[in-house]
Amino acid sequence: EGSNSCFKRLCCWGVYLLIGKDCPFLLRDLLASEQLAVVFGQAVMNVLRVFIGSPYGLNLRNVLWHGFASPQEIPAKYCAMLLFLTAGLGQLLQTYLMQTKCILVHRPYVTFMSLDELGIFPDLNHETLSIAEELVKLSSFVLKTMLPFWMASLTAFKQSRYADCVILLLPQLEVGLRLLFTTTNKCPNRLLTAEMLAKRLDNEEVNQLPAVLQEPAMEFLWDFLNHQEGPRIRDRLSHGEINLEAFPREVANQIVAFAITLLCRFSDEDMFAFKVVINIMVSEDFFSVVLDAKSDFRESCDRIFVYKFYHLKLEGNAEASTLILMISEIVSRLQQYMPQNFCSSDDRIDSVLTERLLIELCDTHICTLYSPRPVLETVVVFRKISTQCHQVSEKVIASTELRYKQWMNKTLRSRQRHNYLRMLNSIKFLSPVLRLILVLISLELVNIHLVSKKNPLEYQQYLKFLKSILQYTENLVTYTSPEKNKWDETMELANKTLIRIRKISDRKLMLMQLAT
Repeated sequence: EGSNSCFKRLCCWGVYLLIGKDCPFLLRDLLASEQLAVVFGQAVMNVLRVFIGSPYGLNLRNVLWHGFASPQEIPAKYCAMLLFLTAGLGQLLQTYLMQTKCILVHRPYVTFMSLDELGIFPDLNHETLSIAEELVKLSSFVLKTMLPFWMASLTAFKQSRYADCVILLLPQLEVGLRLLFTTTNKCPNRLLTAEMLAKRLDNEEVNQLPAVLQEPAMEFLWDFLNHQEGPRIRDRLSHGEINLEAFPREVANQIVAFAITLLCRFSDEDMFAFKVVINIMVSEDFFSVVLDAKSDFRESCDRIFVYKFYHLKLEGNAEASTLILMISEIVSRLQQYMPQNFCSSDDRIDSVLTERLLIELCDTHICTLYSPRPVLETVVVFRKISTQCHQVSEKVIASTELRYKQWMNKTLRSRQRHNYLRMLNSIKFLSPVLRLILVLISLELVNIHLVSKKNPLEYQQYLKFLKSILQYTENLVTYTSPEKNKWDETMELANKTLIRIRKISDRKLMLMQLAT
């Protein structure tokens, strides 16, 4: 039933856009639109509204997707009706397309990137799933009337039907969390309207659910299911944005493993050994926009520090030396905001802008739950900057290695030799500039929650500054490409960027400065 409703919503959106432009966000508004009535007929739309599109009708989509109906409460005739109705919609649509010569363009499915980063929990084996089946019967987190859904979900996972598994399991997680929310906050009247992820209740009292589940579990729910930068599994499934036949095992594994931690936590049975394993699993950091930014920084610094010593073999360059002095000055200003033991050397740049510093900053715990919009917007820019730094370092390393081999083999033409020397001179300042930027945004990330203390004008100025850094790194990606070879221009770009950093430091607008 869940996948049937997802399919209907996706189709309705596509059909609407054949005629209209601004598609309604809510399904009930979509089904009430004149555009769909033109294609399917008003009588058919009335039937759809009765079955799935209105709180005044059967409202099957919401009742089922939010876990309000047990298997015994779902008549087979409703399922049959929706299946035949879906087939009928297809026939009506085909007729309309033939008559109007229109082409229905489907939106591309969402593709999950970096699935390895979602691997918070270990891969579930047969033994763990067997224990989970026993836990389902014992845990107070599960309503007894919902047992068939839980068992069917675990069976689907065993049979590699991962989309079916998650579609069955997500409503049951919601049911258990609703019950826990109302019990913990002593508000039984909110069972139908529980907002489990809200920071406060309607009466402004603090939501007590995070205290019961603990912060890591709440962060998993927030980031994995709800966060704009996260996978948003529940949202994308309910809107038909995921190819069900190619649903990734990695995603299903994380959802099932998290469900098992809840089953175990709310079980009174003596399963000490298993609980130890589960508690270790649930205490780990989960995916979040902040944690993902830390991962990006580490990946970037791994590559940037590879080529930081290239310049040691080069002759001096006046312009590059000027930039190095400016970097040294900025580093001197930043030192008071850094952890101890990252200073005191004649070569301030190489002694301070170290990989060890970045690793220590990335290991600093940052609370990500209930992060306000300015925090999330800022971290997104941080991640983009880090990504561009990584791309620049990849390109420069690849180009340098290639040109070095060609130089040694004496296969470079005159112009290529000239570009190679310009590239080497640019690396003299390019590496410390990129390292400075990574350290700068890492220090800012550690103090990210202070961005909410800025007034609107200061925040916009700060965001404008970060976007100028982003623009610089994006330009570097272009300028350092083999097609452009604008190595001299990178020096001018770096000079302007370092001046901006110095100015923003003078105005005390950095987050690290607010922290003091």
